Formats: sequence, structure tokens, C-alpha cells
Amino acid sequence: MKQRVERVRADGTPLGGQIEDFIQFLAIERGLSVNYQLSIRQSLEEFAGWILGRRKVDDARAVDPAMLSEYLLQRRRSGLAAGSVKVEAVALRIFFRFLAARRAIDRDPAELLPIPRIERYLPETLNIQEIEQLLSAIPPGTPLGLRDRAMVETLYACGLRVSELCGLRLETLNLADGWIRVTGKGNKTRLVPIGSKAKDAIESYLAGERPRLVAAKTTSHVFLSVRGKALTSARVWQVLKAYAKIAGLEHAVYPHLLRHSFATHLLSGGADLRVIQEMLGHADISTTQIYTHVDQRHLRDMHRRFHPRA
Repeated sequence: MKQRVERVRADGTPLGGQIEDFIQFLAIERGLSVNYQLSIRQSLEEFAGWILGRRKVDDARAVDPAMLSEYLLQRRRSGLAAGSVKVEAVALRIFFRFLAARRAIDRDPAELLPIPRIERYLPETLNIQEIEQLLSAIPPGTPLGLRDRAMVETLYACGLRVSELCGLRLETLNLADGWIRVTGKGNKTRLVPIGSKAKDAIESYLAGERPRLVAAKTTSHVFLSVRGKALTSARVWQVLKAYAKIAGLEHAVYPHLLRHSFATHLLSGGADLRVIQEMLGHADISTTQIYTHVDQRHLRDMHRRFHPRA
């Protein structure tokens, strides 16, 4: 049975103020995304509420390593997934490291806090035939068909995160040279090549459909809703799900599945892992290396299927 997590607000306490200082640091000095700030804030406020309610501690200077370990153990026992516990542990580590560096606390109680290890699952992918099925399910002659075709082509051709797709602006497109400028995590910008099929799809959408979607307050975002606003991540999910059903795909199709497919197909085709890392916008090559395991699994499956002595 899941334990009930204590919820006590730590607003107005020294610890609450220390959290605010840290979030401002992430926003102003580190320039990290709003979503990242919100995730860190939520994790730290959960901890602040717990430690205030359980231990009556309202200042980071009174936190010790045992309290942090107890909190993470309690979170795990309450039913929180291992991946979410890891996120909270990382948030605590970087928060107390910040306070120690600023000499706001005498010592860092999270310095030796272990980060939970979680099992890494191989990403799902669509094969090339399934990608074609998905694209064939989007008739260009239907309302929003040009937009949706361009959107799916771009996700697959460029390996974009859904937030990156929704954030594309007209000024970030260089279709003549076959490039798009993408702003990813941490506001880091990268150039990604765009293939001929995606380029043609975007040009058709920009010429034949986007002008009809433009409203009085429309911004320069590439992909627009029927109300002339920037398309949201949630709407992209809905669109993909609908076309996957029409295509008869057994997979649960979602935007990141196309990103995984992009990387896996490049690797299978012989692309260098460092090049794939650059196009995906991964800060660490270890994040990209998971696709080598996907490719190895595919090779094993092919061997077992076709070799007479497998």
C-alpha cells in the first residue's frame, strides 16, 4: 500500500527563500529552460514540505545526510518510481552544492548522497516500412493535411524533440540550404540538416496552408493551430495518435518514437555516433550510445531469423 506523502508548505521559511535563490540562479545565470526550473522547484518544494512537517527543519543549514537519505527512502516506499526518485536525488545534490559554493551552508549534506541506479530500457522504434505507413495515412488534400505531413516529416527527418518542433519559427528555417536552427535543452542552439522530403513538405505547407491559419496575433511559429496559435506538444501527440490508428500501426506512436527511429535508422545506415549526437543535441555521448544497443538487438534478431544455424 502506498504511504501518504506529507504535504506542508515551506513558503516564507529560510529554506523556501534558499530554493527561490537557487531557481533564480538556474534561470538567470545558467539560462536553463522553464520546464527544467519547474521540475527542480517541484522536487525541492516536496522535500522542503516533508522536512518541515517531519523534522520541523526550515533552514538548509540544519539538514544533514541522514535526513536526505530518509526522505528518498520514504519517497521510494510511497510508490514513487525509481526514475522519479533519481530526479529528486539529483535536484537535492545540485541544490546543496549551490548553497555550499555560495557559503550559505557550512557543509554540503548531499555531497555523498547516492543517486539511485535505474534499469535502462532500450527505446522503441518504428521500422522504415512503418514510417511509410504513418506518412501514407496523412492525405495532403484534407484540411490540415499539409501541416500534419510537414510536421511528421520534420520530426522524423531531423530527430527533433516535440518541444523543439513546436518552437520552430520561420526565421529558423533555411530551406534553400537544407538546414534548420533548433533551440534545445538549456537554450542550446544547433543546426540540423533537413532532407528533401521534409523540405518539400514544409514548402508545400508554407505556401498552401499556413497562410490560411494565420490570425491577427499569429507569431512566426512554423506550425500553427486552427486558431492561428503555435501548435502545442499535446496537440502533436493527439495528431500522431490519430494517424497511427488510421495507418493500423500496432505501436503506441508518440513524437519521441520518431526521434528514436531517426537515430536508429541513421546508425543502421552507417552514420557516425558523434554526428548523431550532434544532430540530436545530446550533451553526453553516453546518452546517444543507447542506440548502438538497439542496432545490435536488430542484428541479433536478423541473425536468428535468417541464419540456418542460428
